[in-house]
Amino acid sequence: MRFFMEKLLLIGINTRSMLNSALKLDYEIFSTSYFSTSDTPQIKNQKIILEEKNNESSGIFEDNFNSSYILETSKDFIDEADYIIPISGISPGEFSKKDQKKILGNKDVSQIENKFKFYEKIKDEFTVPETFLIKDVDEAIEISENKPEVKYIIKPVKGSGGYDINLLNNDSTIQLNDSENYILQEYIDGINLSSSILARKDIKKTIMNSRLLTENDFKNNNSYIYIGNILPLTKESILSNIGNIDEINKQMIETSQNLAYKFNLIGSNGVDYILNENGLYVIEVNPRIQGTFECVEKSLQINMLDAHIKSCMNESVEIPKAKYYSYKKIIYSPCRNKYSKIDLDNIYDLPHIGTITEKSEPLLTIIDKDTDFKKLYEKVENSSRIVNQETI
Repeated sequence: MRFFMEKLLLIGINTRSMLNSALKLDYEIFSTSYFSTSDTPQIKNQKIILEEKNNESSGIFEDNFNSSYILETSKDFIDEADYIIPISGISPGEFSKKDQKKILGNKDVSQIENKFKFYEKIKDEFTVPETFLIKDVDEAIEISENKPEVKYIIKPVKGSGGYDINLLNNDSTIQLNDSENYILQEYIDGINLSSSILARKDIKKTIMNSRLLTENDFKNNNSYIYIGNILPLTKESILSNIGNIDEINKQMIETSQNLAYKFNLIGSNGVDYILNENGLYVIEVNPRIQGTFECVEKSLQINMLDAHIKSCMNESVEIPKAKYYSYKKIIYSPCRNKYSKIDLDNIYDLPHIGTITEKSEPLLTIIDKDTDFKKLYEKVENSSRIVNQETI
């Protein structure tokens, strides 16, 4: 029995969805978020980095986001909190050793976040794309010329969300940032999939598989920026003519659990895959609460933040069967846009009225659920069309 409310800090790029779940739990909540969406719950202990103002641009996320600044801004919250949950954008390794003890989730993720170390760690046990650590583009071209039959992509050693991934081809004019390290990776053409894992100390369980969506799925433009998910994974939601969906689900469940044991994961985590005619390739592990968070909540009708916390504290969590299909789709602004109210009931992460979103920056998120997949898909795609039309 607790005689005082313990203090929980949520910190990352966007805390909106987790704040909604946290406010249903018995904690005093603190939050630091980069984005300031108009539908983010307003709480007493809250810091927001991006101050959206009428007639002012919200800028370019990749240019402006700085995890070190968020941590520095949150210093008093970090000191006061009993527990910390870092969300996408903040690595546990960026916290001091003292503060890492407060983290609910994985603390040492160095072998996972470094994509080359991750590849080296799992290449003998799992099917993975061949990967090289490179110094520059010239080295990448030299490697690719020795294997002209293989397509390659260049990506940062550390990074998430599909940003800064470039297809290497004959007319490549790729500019690499001197301050970052990069890998050259065999390009696997196929269907993007992901698993959600819930892990206790000794029990790791895959609770949901999903279709992972990137910009390339919609525009076929060699952009691999994360767009969203559809779950659970079925012959309909995979959005492709795949006959052996039960076998794919079974293989994903087993592989994700094996990876969770290998890296001793705790709490809510994700594994990303690509499926093609050669089988299932492991692409990366996301050692934190994933972008599927709200979709899993809507599908299973549970509080995923509660499930994450209980798992981190080695408490058992009852996971029901999926009750709904759920579909999340992030809309990136089709043009430079001054936001005005859009009258839809399934849109989230909304800019403040009158603020300016630059072209190709995240504008808002569509999230919906339905027991009928076709109805759900039509609803989300219809909302997507309306948002793009009204934005233009």
